[in-house]
Amino acid sequence: MVEIAYPRERTALLLVDPYNDFLSEGGKSYPRLKPIADEVGLLDNLRRLDSAVRTAGIQVVIVPHRRWEPGDYEDWDHPNPSQQRIMQAHHFARGEWGGDWHPDFAPKPGDIVAQEHWGQSGFANTDLDFRLKQKGVTHVIVVGLLANTCIESTARFAMELGYHVTLVRDATAAFSHEMMHAAHELNGPAFAHAILTTAELIAALAKGA
Repeated sequence: MVEIAYPRERTALLLVDPYNDFLSEGGKSYPRLKPIADEVGLLDNLRRLDSAVRTAGIQVVIVPHRRWEPGDYEDWDHPNPSQQRIMQAHHFARGEWGGDWHPDFAPKPGDIVAQEHWGQSGFANTDLDFRLKQKGVTHVIVVGLLANTCIESTARFAMELGYHVTLVRDATAAFSHEMMHAAHELNGPAFAHAILTTAELIAALAKGA
């Protein structure tokens, strides 16, 4: 594996959609996600990464999906299939437990919370790129959910904007093995500069420190 340097002042961890509905027992999407999440050790790996990047002095950025509110998408010309599911099931509802942060991944002082994205890219129609550039960020590590939707879309957009992009194969999850395979074996290699495990990334960050 080619060694990659993660400059402390120019690297950010993008934590996508750390909501109770995804990550907590009782969350609306958690039952579908749980088999893959448990298999890869998602929650423990996210906790390890959170600690490692903060110890390394790397910027943490929360990249949240739009919290559902009554009326969302109902008068749109063409809401996408994911938005239609959100409209029907009220995922990540604003003001409800499912739309709150998982307690282990709530923003801490100094974190950036980007504007909520309506689709699948954390960059499209938000202030994420602007906020990162104001911090001089050139390298992004994209983790969270889901591997084949918001993670892939956010990471692809980051590449198009000129960022160095790292995916972490066991710090994300999806609803099936096929989706994980597509995200990391078929699609990811076309745009990501690195696809690592949590252990590999933490080792790289330690070397940089």
